[in-house]
Amino acid sequence: MATKKDYYELLGVSRDASADEIKKAYRKQALKYHPDRNPGDKEAEEHFKEVAEAYDVLSDPDKRSRYDQFGHSGVDGASGFGGFSGGGGFTVDDIFSRFGDIFGGGFGDYFGGGTGSGRAQRPMGSDLRVTVRLTLEDINSGVDKKLRVKKLIQCDGCHGQGTTESDGKRSCSTCGGAGVVYDVRNSIFGQMRTQTTCPTCGGAGEVVTKPCAKCHGKGVVQGEEVISFHIPAGVVGGMQLTLQGKGNAAPQEGIPGDLLVVIQEEQHKDFIRNGNDLIYNLLIPIHTAIRGGQVTVPTIDGSARLKIEPGTQPGKVLRMRGKGLPSVQGYGRGDLMVNVNVFIPQHTSAEDEKLIDQLAQSEHFNPTEADRKAIDKKYREMLE
Repeated sequence: MATKKDYYELLGVSRDASADEIKKAYRKQALKYHPDRNPGDKEAEEHFKEVAEAYDVLSDPDKRSRYDQFGHSGVDGASGFGGFSGGGGFTVDDIFSRFGDIFGGGFGDYFGGGTGSGRAQRPMGSDLRVTVRLTLEDINSGVDKKLRVKKLIQCDGCHGQGTTESDGKRSCSTCGGAGVVYDVRNSIFGQMRTQTTCPTCGGAGEVVTKPCAKCHGKGVVQGEEVISFHIPAGVVGGMQLTLQGKGNAAPQEGIPGDLLVVIQEEQHKDFIRNGNDLIYNLLIPIHTAIRGGQVTVPTIDGSARLKIEPGTQPGKVLRMRGKGLPSVQGYGRGDLMVNVNVFIPQHTSAEDEKLIDQLAQSEHFNPTEADRKAIDKKYREMLE
């Protein structure tokens, strides 16, 4: 698979570019590589799709945030995230339908078409949202999921056409088959024209005159689909994965909506997550803290041996490098932070009391002012 280009570089803007700067940059690039300006040029068409994908992500605050944090892994359709190149079947016409309005009267006004070069806007299906619960083990390795989703599906009686008759449709009289209508108003700046989806045909450019008996001309019916997808390792709770084209089907073979998969992390019995790091609260007996020794601690992959130095103090944090979670971008792993706690018994026997009395007589078991100052310094440094 070819390496994907940086979205900011595709549009020629800086990473802190404003929404208006991104919009202007996309408009400039889209006009340059427009298929009508470059007929038969496949390279120009691919670039036209690439800049549309870049604009799709960077113009959406949520997608842009995920892209800035996680790169292409955060929004890439190939791994279950958004983007035109994610195998969702997006075409140049889909780009006109989705983004044509930023050009005022549509792309066609710049190339003599007048109505988006004769392209009717395809109806859009609505998105669906589901929540998927993952364990830290799932997040550590990545996981394949399969969901049965109730949604609108294409009618198998008319194959989404809304009619089974060859003459069952006619051109929409409201928009003349363009799929869009225009409103021209006079202002102090001259004539202002706005473009909206045709309210009669929903952007299809056609209306059904002989509806299908099964779907009543809508082209969609209630149904369900089993959807399989992969969740990459390192995802974070609250992250949203976009499965393109897996939402509700659209009327009359329009563009299907997306399935939005929200990640929810299950609480782990041993670990607390902090970014890609994991925190484990280790409890050792007082004699191990005094004399040191080897202990076994759990890891996300199994277990590991950890050395406790003699005289280890409660609250000391031991770092086990590379024993945390992988980055969703695929760059390295976090660490396992072992927080050492010393067990102090609450119930003692008469024999225990004798031993404690003996220890109390030893100067090594009685803190000095220097010990107190050392602890005070440690906590002051932690608060700075």
